[in-house]
This record gives sequence, structure tokens and C-alpha cells, in this order.
Amino acid sequence: MPASRSPSRGASVQTRAAPPARSRWPWILIGLAAVLAVAVAALPASLISHFLPPSVQAEDFSGSLWHGSAGTIRVNAHDAGALEWRLHPAALLQLGLAADLHWVKVGFVVDGAATVDRGGFSAQGITGGGPIEDLHDFGIAGGWRGRADLHFSSLKGNFSKLSAAVGDITVSNLSSAQVANGADLGGYDLRLPEGAVNADGSINMDLTDTGGPLEIQAHIRFSPPERTGLLSGTLKERPGFPAGLASQLDSLAQVRGRDPQGRIPIDLEFNF
Repeated sequence: MPASRSPSRGASVQTRAAPPARSRWPWILIGLAAVLAVAVAALPASLISHFLPPSVQAEDFSGSLWHGSAGTIRVNAHDAGALEWRLHPAALLQLGLAADLHWVKVGFVVDGAATVDRGGFSAQGITGGGPIEDLHDFGIAGGWRGRADLHFSSLKGNFSKLSAAVGDITVSNLSSAQVANGADLGGYDLRLPEGAVNADGSINMDLTDTGGPLEIQAHIRFSPPERTGLLSGTLKERPGFPAGLASQLDSLAQVRGRDPQGRIPIDLEFNF
């Protein structure tokens, strides 16, 4: 009688579980991203205008939607220079825009990365600079000359106000024909620390000099809705202080006095 092929008594029977079915979603998403990349590369750059807020107009397009440029940008009817971009197509899956940007306004050049969606915008790694007189179309530093350099690790906001900003703005060789006959007033650093933007939209900044005829340490609170600001701190002249400002500084010292280090306390309200 042939031996039985059935397992012996007490022997365990092991069954191997079927391997789990692999999810197809990663492959589907990769396929969609590939299709979007091809479509974006073929579409004209002018389609970017459909993603811009009402306050921004763009013209003189070249290139594709993926990598293109607009030779003329206007913000609230003000000349805002030219813009070149390189999109990240994967962001289109979430109905948003993510891009590396290169912005030029005459001699002022800024590079960075930005994301825009229906909720607002965020930007990272913003660096660049140039002559501040090239920004006069924005109403910035009218009548002043010098160089400004930007270094922001992050900016966030909607299309009406900032919600967060971390970075600094450095100005060098600052001068104005209306101040001390155009004498060089030195350099200054305006720093926005973590938490600089409050819930009401007001912005807190620290101002220090980077050398030159005027020593200054101050705090600035700026309210964009009211376009007003308050500068509080101290200042002191250094050797080489412009003679055209000496009388104003002496008058201020007589009113406010000086501390033991010879610094003059200041509280200045201003409007933009």
C-alpha cells in the first residue's frame, strides 16, 4: 500500500499569505505630473496672466508657461519691471503655482522662489538688490539715492497685506540732494525678526547703522493700512558728520538732551 502523502499527525501546515496588492496611486500621480509637464512646456507664457491678481497686469510675453517671461509688469498701474519664471508643474495638481523667479527693475535685480494659490502667497530665499532710485515708481525713498540689498528667508501674505516676514534690508551710500547738500549719510540695516508681523498687519523692525557719519539704534513700528510709522531710539554723530545737519542735530540735543554716552533719544512719527 503506498505511503500516504498527507502531513503527519501533529505537523503544522503553513500557508503563505498572498503579497498585498501594490497601490497604483504613486504611478498615477507620476503619470499626471508627466502629462502636466508636457502640457505646461507647450503652452504659451501669456497664460500666466490668468493666475495673476486683479492689481497685477503683465505684457510682452515670451517663452512657455513652464519657463517664460513678461517684459512689462504693472502693479496698481505702476511700472514694476520685468519677470522671468520657471514653474514647478507638480504644484498645478493642487491648483496653485510654484516657481523660481528672476525680477528686474532697471538695475535692481531680485531672485527667489514663490508659491501662489487662492489663499495668498509665500516666498523663500529672496536675495538681490540695486540702486534705490530704480524703485521710485513704487513711491519708495523718493528723492533718495544709494544701494539697497535684500535678504529674506521667508515672506507670506495674501494679496492685501503681509502675514509673516523674516529678513533684512541693507542700505549703503545713502544720500539726498535735499539733505546736507547730498552728502553721504552712510549705511543702515533694517531687520525683520521672527514674529515681526502682527495679526493687525503692523510690522516691527530694528534699525542700526553699518558705519558712516551717524550712529543709530532704533525700533520702527510701521502700520501699512494707515501708512504711518513710529521710529524710537537713539542717534549720535561721528567724525565726518555732514555740516549741513549739525545745526538740526544740535537743536534736537537741546530739546531732548543726551545720555551719558552722548546719544540723543528720538521719537519720530512719519507717513508714507
